[in-house]
Amino acid sequence: MNALVAIMRFELLLAWRRKSALATTLGFFVIVASLFPLGLGADPQLLRLIGSGVVWVAALLATLLGLARLFAADHEDGTLEQLRLSCVPLPLAALAKIGAHWLVTAVPLCLAAPILGLQYGLSASAIGVLVASLVLGTPVLCLLGAMGAALTLGLRAGGVLVPVLVLPLEVPVLIMGAGSVEAHMNGLGAGPWLSLLAALLIVFVLATPWVVAFALRISSE
Repeated sequence: MNALVAIMRFELLLAWRRKSALATTLGFFVIVASLFPLGLGADPQLLRLIGSGVVWVAALLATLLGLARLFAADHEDGTLEQLRLSCVPLPLAALAKIGAHWLVTAVPLCLAAPILGLQYGLSASAIGVLVASLVLGTPVLCLLGAMGAALTLGLRAGGVLVPVLVLPLEVPVLIMGAGSVEAHMNGLGAGPWLSLLAALLIVFVLATPWVVAFALRISSE
């Protein structure tokens, strides 16, 4: 547990030194979500109908921005090799890096989502469901993205291949996240959708670190 906290703290300190990358992800999320009302018009009913889907699409695309750098720097400077030789299990180190990536990439998106929800005319309860779905869904997006980043590590076109590999797998998360808000707005309740997202999160938290560690070992060899 101490090793997990230490690796996460180290990754957060590195991310804090690259504030421009954090601002780029958040700015991309806000800009993409804000362009749709300008292109579709100011019809309140239409904006409420598409609001959750637009925010979720913007969040999905924003989480893809930093995936190519998730393990690349460690691979280039030898840190990944040191982690393999250390007493810290590689799956635990991978989980710590993914957790830090989620904190610096997805948490700001979750905090900005209520403002974008107001922009689309969503009610307070719908915004609450939207934020809950992002809190449960964005870790799954980061875990899936980490698998793609690990599988393409060291490849010349890795940055292009990651979205190609990851996007088809992230579509169910997008459907569940946007569907939870739509179900709430239609009076059907968001509980089943949020439960599915929570179940996916548990499964991927338990399984993904082992897959990522196996892919990192192959890439480093």
